Amino acid sequence: MLSNYLKIAWRNLLRHKAFSIINVVGLATGMAVTVLIGLWVHDELSFDRQGEEADRIAQVWQTVQFDGQKAVYNVASIPLAQQLRSHYPDFSRLSITTADREAVLASGENRFTQTGRFVEPDFLPIMAVRMLRGSARSLTDVNTIVLSQSLAQTLFGEGDPMNHLIQLDGRVNLQVTGIYQDFPANSSFSAVQYLAPWSLFLRINQGAQQAQANWDENSYQVLVQLRAGVAMEQASARIKDIRMKRQNPPPYKPEFFLHPMTKWHLYSEFDNGVNAGGLIQFVWLFSLIGGFVLLLACINFMNLSTARSQQRAKEVGLRKVVGSLRGQLIAQFLGESLLVTSLAFILALLLVQLSLPFFNQIASKQIQLPWQNPYFWAIGLGFSLLTGLVAASYPALYLSSFQPISVLKGTLNAGRRSTLPRKALVVFQFTVSVTLIIGTGIVRRQIEHAKDRPAGYSRQGLIEVSMRTPALVGHFDALRTDLLATGAVQEMAVSNGSVTTDQAGVTNVSWPGKSPDLHPLFMTNQVSPQFGQTIGWQLSAGRDFSAVLNRDSEAVVLNQSALKLMGLTDPLHSMINWNGRNLPIIGVINDLIKDSPFGQVQPTLFVLYDASAGVLTLRLSPSMATSAALTKITGIFRQYDPTTPFTYKFVDDEYSKKFSSEERIGQLATLFASLAIFISCLGMFGLASFMAEQRTKEIGIRKVLGASVLALWTLLAKDFVGLVLIGCIVASPIAWYFLHGWLQSYTYRTELSGWIFVLSGAGALGIALLTVSYQSIRAALMNPVKSLRSD
Repeated sequence: MLSNYLKIAWRNLLRHKAFSIINVVGLATGMAVTVLIGLWVHDELSFDRQGEEADRIAQVWQTVQFDGQKAVYNVASIPLAQQLRSHYPDFSRLSITTADREAVLASGENRFTQTGRFVEPDFLPIMAVRMLRGSARSLTDVNTIVLSQSLAQTLFGEGDPMNHLIQLDGRVNLQVTGIYQDFPANSSFSAVQYLAPWSLFLRINQGAQQAQANWDENSYQVLVQLRAGVAMEQASARIKDIRMKRQNPPPYKPEFFLHPMTKWHLYSEFDNGVNAGGLIQFVWLFSLIGGFVLLLACINFMNLSTARSQQRAKEVGLRKVVGSLRGQLIAQFLGESLLVTSLAFILALLLVQLSLPFFNQIASKQIQLPWQNPYFWAIGLGFSLLTGLVAASYPALYLSSFQPISVLKGTLNAGRRSTLPRKALVVFQFTVSVTLIIGTGIVRRQIEHAKDRPAGYSRQGLIEVSMRTPALVGHFDALRTDLLATGAVQEMAVSNGSVTTDQAGVTNVSWPGKSPDLHPLFMTNQVSPQFGQTIGWQLSAGRDFSAVLNRDSEAVVLNQSALKLMGLTDPLHSMINWNGRNLPIIGVINDLIKDSPFGQVQPTLFVLYDASAGVLTLRLSPSMATSAALTKITGIFRQYDPTTPFTYKFVDDEYSKKFSSEERIGQLATLFASLAIFISCLGMFGLASFMAEQRTKEIGIRKVLGASVLALWTLLAKDFVGLVLIGCIVASPIAWYFLHGWLQSYTYRTELSGWIFVLSGAGALGIALLTVSYQSIRAALMNPVKSLRSD
């Protein structure tokens, strides 16, 4: 029986090749999209889950209050780590670490700038670092370093790296005591290529030395591993008020809590101190999109199967007459569907394999199909089976319900209502497709809206260089003189932080008229007098720093956000007190976008730099080609530091990275929306082909009676146009509801303009008309003699 069903199914596929191709390609496309999204979702959900005890690892975060609002940060102080280690037995292991930081590693003639961290020894077992050489105690000595497997191969090739000396930033020589397996791509530490002892960091970093007793120097990260049996929530509650219970609690009222490692990636956003999700929203969104795209493909199968019901009516009638039960007919149609689904699944895997490089580039992933994973095949086969059952359920029940007497007498009349489910499914298809198109348009518009926002300075031609080695630190004036002499640099400055990021924040700022209950956070940056001219910031009041006025060393420049917060009516005749220093305000600048382009600009103070400043900002000369300018600049830096590779970053590129997450989401949404409209139009093409075939004689008679091609095209296309219009109308309020809520998460956001909805609907309608027009015009141009010959 089963063999007979498969033979009939295969013959039907071959007999109706066009419909079979549409079914297989449509289902394969929907399956491929779902598999890709499934792989992406799995990669996201498995982020930071290395090690068997991942659920007992957390990072200490803190909530602070500024001006009545709660902000959340993933940094803490060194004294906090010491307090947790000595007074809280909930933790079996604890490690304080720096954030990711770049350093120049040199071994012989090999020198590379790499990203790494300074960590305490417990970091290795906490993060389940797999040591290929050495042990978990490889960082107990101050003059040691452990390297990732890839970095070890880069530095030493096939040689043995163990016990070799590596120079760090031209300052210290460190012995390689271990090699660890690279962190996976879906890890928060994927960029970490070396690990150095925390004790070494305390020895070489003056700021860290001063911060060992400073509870308010929150610049470091604290990782903990809970003891077995200790609940995360209870341990988190016990550390909440550590700082506030000490003498002289700060006005920003810090509250500490444990943020589990399994939530670092997907639940990293907070709103007024409350977790507001994060990337998990996109995980659910794309999971939903994947389900809908697959459903669109299943709808194609349902529509085409039920549309061809008249052609299979006699087969059903004859089978029932000779004794076939309805259950047997249902099993037959389900078997045919499973055959189509199996072919589609094979094609889908091929499509996924071919598209993964492109998909990984868009999604910034390193996903591979797990061919050798039995769970993947079990899920894949189950998924294929479920898809086949969903796609065939309605056609099987519908076709098996025909009465044999009506069929064999030729009196079977499905009636006008029989097309209603098919029309409803087409409306659903275009509702989903148009919703995705509108969503893609709004995401793109939001990105462009933020890109068009004035940054407050000129990014074009700016590069940044970090001064890490002793050969550069403290030699700014001489370096600037030599670089300006080359003609490659128009102006140059040094600062404590990058122009594209906010780093240091302070609360000990007061000004005339400040309320004693107001304790806002101010960002700070120490800059050289040439900083404003170099980046091209825009003064709205007062003047810039001067290199010849010594009194400017005790002066401050504010941005507009700081001035608005202070509410000073005459800022240029006012002074602020910061860290016990009375500083006159000499200038006010327009806001510089340093953090998210979608959010508010933080109040910021600029003062003249001290010896600790280490970020060089250079404006390239517009009269010289960039490549030639960089060649000359490289030569000067090599004169000062011949042993360190010269590395730089274009400010424009660093600023563009601020849009990377939104652009990635937009590109994925565009891809999925395109595939959704493709699948919908594929089904419409099949239906249009079938309708044209069914109405061949009618079209022939109308042509004989004088109907024009345009009239015939209108006759065949009008039903589909109406369905697409209904889909557009239904999609608009749905899209508005979800996109309005999404935009509310951005402080700086675009508006939901009506023209986007109209343009998206018009685009979908145009695509649908093109799809239908091919078959409609082809049928209208057919010679009526051929279509009426049998009559």
